Amino acid sequence: MYEIIPHKSRKGRKTDNMKRRVVITGMGAVSPIGNNVAEMWKNAAAGICGIDFIKSFDASEHKVRIAAEVKNFDPLTVMDKMQARRTARFVQMALAAAHEAMKQSGIDMEKEDAARFGVNISSGIGGLGIIEEEHAKGEKRGFDKVSPLFVPMAITNMAAGMAAIEFGLKGSCQCIVTACASSSNALGEAFRQIRDGYQDIMMTGGSESCITPLGIGGFTSMKALCESNMPERGSIPFDAERSGFVMGEGAGVLILEEYEHALKRGAKILGEVTGYGLSCDAYHMTAPREDGEGAAMCMKEAMADACIAPEQIEYINAHGTSTPMNDKCETRAIKAAFGKHAENLAVSSTKSMTGHLLGASGAVEAILTVCALKEGYLPPTAGYKVPDKDCDLDIVPNMGRKQDIEYAMSNSLGFGGHNASLIFRRYDI
Repeated sequence: MYEIIPHKSRKGRKTDNMKRRVVITGMGAVSPIGNNVAEMWKNAAAGICGIDFIKSFDASEHKVRIAAEVKNFDPLTVMDKMQARRTARFVQMALAAAHEAMKQSGIDMEKEDAARFGVNISSGIGGLGIIEEEHAKGEKRGFDKVSPLFVPMAITNMAAGMAAIEFGLKGSCQCIVTACASSSNALGEAFRQIRDGYQDIMMTGGSESCITPLGIGGFTSMKALCESNMPERGSIPFDAERSGFVMGEGAGVLILEEYEHALKRGAKILGEVTGYGLSCDAYHMTAPREDGEGAAMCMKEAMADACIAPEQIEYINAHGTSTPMNDKCETRAIKAAFGKHAENLAVSSTKSMTGHLLGASGAVEAILTVCALKEGYLPPTAGYKVPDKDCDLDIVPNMGRKQDIEYAMSNSLGFGGHNASLIFRRYDI
C-alpha cells in the first residue's frame, strides 16, 4: 500500500530496513529565551540566558528563588478569553507552538486525510498549577465545589487532545509520560509512526509549566534544584561548581512528515529524523547509573537505527542538567558510546540558557539541534567557568561555534531511568 523510500547514508548506501524517510516541515516554540523559533534560536546562538528571579509567585520564603520562566506570553494570540480560562498554561503554550509549526509547514487540512495525521505531544507533569489552585479552593469551599473543568484542565494528555481538536487531526493521538525524556520519546515514537507506515504526518513535541510553589518546593526538598541566588550561575552544566538544575517552562512542537508526501505538496524541508534509541537504566528512581551504561546503550541504538557510524555524529545536544551526577554520568555514557571519537565531538547543553523544561526539554532541544544543522552553527554551553575533570568533553564553552555538520544527536534522560536519543540529519546535502 505504501511506497518504500530507502534512506541513504553519506556514502549513498541504502539502509538495511528500507523504511520510509521522515522529514521535518514545521517547528514552533515557546521558551524562556524566545516565544517563537527564530527568537529562541537567535538567543541560543548568542548564549543568552533566560534564567532570572521567579516572578510568577512570591518565592521570597523559598530556598530556590530563580527559574527560567517564559516572558510576555499571551495565550490570546492563539485563543479567545473563554478558551484561555478553560485551559492550563502548559496547554496554552503547546497550542501556541503548534500554530507556529503548522503555519511554517504550509499544510492545508482541506487537502489532507485527517485520519493519516496523528499527534503525540507529551508533558511530564501536566497542569500542576491547576491542581494547586483547585486544591486550595477545595479546602476553603469544599471539594465538591471545585471547578467542573478541573480534571480536563489538569490531566497530562490534554495538550495532545486539544491540539487534535484545534486542527482536526484524526489519526493516533497520544501523550507519552517518561519524566524528562517525555518529549524526546514522543518525537521518536511519532517518527516510527510515519517511518513504519501508520501515519503520513505527525504533530509532536512537549509542553511543561511547573514553576509553581509545589513544583519548586517538591524538587527543592529532594535536593535537585540549584539554590544559588545568582541567575547567571544557576544552570551551569559540566561546570565543577554546578549544584542542581534550574526549573524551566515552555513548549516545542514539530511537524514530521513522510518524505514523498512532503515533496509532493512542495513543502520546505527543515531537516530529517534518521534514528531513535531508547533504554531504561533499571537502577534507581532518580539517580542515573554511574557508569552511564543505560544512556550509552540508548545512543548506540539510535546510531544503529540511523545506520550510521559513531564518527558521523559531530554534535550532541546533551541532556546536561547541571546536577552533579547527571553531567558526570552522561559524560561517561558518551565516552562509552563513541569511544575514541568522543574526543572529537562537540557536546553542548542548551539548558544553560533555557533551564530544564522537564517533559518539554527534549522537544525544545530537538528544535535547537535542527537549527544548528540548518545554520551550521553550534550553540554554546553558557555560563561556564570552572572545568571539571569528570566532564572533559568539548562542551563549546560560552561562545557558539560555526561548524557545518551532517548528523547531530539530542539526548534526554529522565527520572525512573528513562533514556531517549534522537538523530537528525541536515537535509540540504
